[in-house]
Amino acid sequence: MKASESTWTKADSKRAERIWQAYRQAHDVSARIGQAVGIDPANGRVWFGKSAQDIFRQRQAEGLHSPFYCLRVGSDFYVRKGGHR
Repeated sequence: MKASESTWTKADSKRAERIWQAYRQAHDVSARIGQAVGIDPANGRVWFGKSAQDIFRQRQAEGLHSPFYCLRVGSDFYVRKGGHR
C-alpha cells in the first residue's frame, strides 16, 4: 500500500501504542535504547532496526507492505520536527 493510499487512523496509533506498552512490560528493551522500533497494529508484531527505513526493508523482505507505527526505543516519538527556541 502506498503512503498516499493509507487508511491509517488514530485508532491504529492507539492500538500500536498499546502493543508497544505491552511489549515493554514483557521484554527488557534497555539494550535497544535509541534504535527504531516498528509496530504493526494489525498483527501486533514488533521489529527493531537502525532506522524506519531499515524496518521498512525488513518488512518488505517478508512481503509486508502495510503501514506501521515507528518510534525510537526510549522515546515517545521517532523524530521531532522544528527548531529549538
